[in-house]
Amino acid sequence: MPSHDAAVARIQRAMEGRVPALAERDEPFKEAAVALVLRVAEGGDDLELLLIRRAQREGDPWSGQIGLPGGRVELVDASLEETAVRETIEELGLDVRRHGVVLGALDELRPRTPVLPPIIVRPYVCVVRDVPALVPSDEVAAYRWVRVGALFHPTARVNTTVRVRDFSMRVDAFQLGDYTVWGMTERILSTFAEIWR
Repeated sequence: MPSHDAAVARIQRAMEGRVPALAERDEPFKEAAVALVLRVAEGGDDLELLLIRRAQREGDPWSGQIGLPGGRVELVDASLEETAVRETIEELGLDVRRHGVVLGALDELRPRTPVLPPIIVRPYVCVVRDVPALVPSDEVAAYRWVRVGALFHPTARVNTTVRVRDFSMRVDAFQLGDYTVWGMTERILSTFAEIWR
């Protein structure tokens, strides 16, 4: 990683030695991992975060939502970090280890709501360089690099209404144009915002 990039160096320092809080593992639950993929923005004064819009898929509780690349652990994964790396390759054709580095994990999330499956999600912070053209899989409807400074600007924080499976609800969110980031992804990014600042 180029040490002269101040934005990257700041994140590296913040992640060094960080021990993520782990969720309780009372049954039933499945495990998953996501990747916060960052790159240096043009000009080097900010970082950009990779967000995806999930494809509309029957039976997917996060169908159509804005999120981070990732998914459930599989038998081939030696660790949750491996899950995050593999899923990012599968969903976007981006190998975060080949093109960068995994800096570490953020606190796990375990939503306990009857409308979501019992899942524990561990987010991993990654920084990439020389990013190849991304190739979205059929699980990804679209992707976008967003400036972290804009994402975490106070004007991007909103309380808004989202519609999910035939009902509407008020949520706290990050709003960037037509991308409304809420739910677990909003909680993950709020944790990362504390490190970013």
